[in-house]
Amino acid sequence: MNCIELMVDEHKYIKRMLSVIRKHCNKILNGENVRYEDFFKVIDFVRNYADKHHHGKEEALLFERMTEELGPAADKLVRLGMNVEHDLGRLHISELEAAVKRVLEGDSEARLDVIANAISYTHLLNRHIDKEDGVVYKYARNNLSKETMERLENECKVFEQKAREEKIQEKYIGLLGELESQA
Repeated sequence: MNCIELMVDEHKYIKRMLSVIRKHCNKILNGENVRYEDFFKVIDFVRNYADKHHHGKEEALLFERMTEELGPAADKLVRLGMNVEHDLGRLHISELEAAVKRVLEGDSEARLDVIANAISYTHLLNRHIDKEDGVVYKYARNNLSKETMERLENECKVFEQKAREEKIQEKYIGLLGELESQA
């Protein structure tokens, strides 16, 4: 599997977590018992798998190569599009974490902020993933030189090997399965 195919594949795991998030929020709406502590597991997955692992490859490898080689159009797409959305996602997750802490401290009204930030994150990421899979990655495949794609492949292999040694994929795909089974 090449680097871009791998990132598309990682999107499938991220979308599965977005579904878990929605199910947790639906439980809140329906007045069902919710283990708010599970949101910390979701946040861990988002920060360390979706953001650090997946977005790390995009930002440090793919997007960097695109802006180096493809000029102003790629720079705008990456800097004013994808990276802005990555940062907005980080804001939603930070606000979600703060809201969950407030709920656990007894602030029942903070449940609104849990739902608002969690659902906003799911909406943002679903649209973001669709743009990357449907536009950004295709643009990169069609326009980056063969040499740049080979360089990207090599860098991606090194990145993935380090992650395998740290058991990132194993840990977070396992955590996803755990949360899906409880949702």
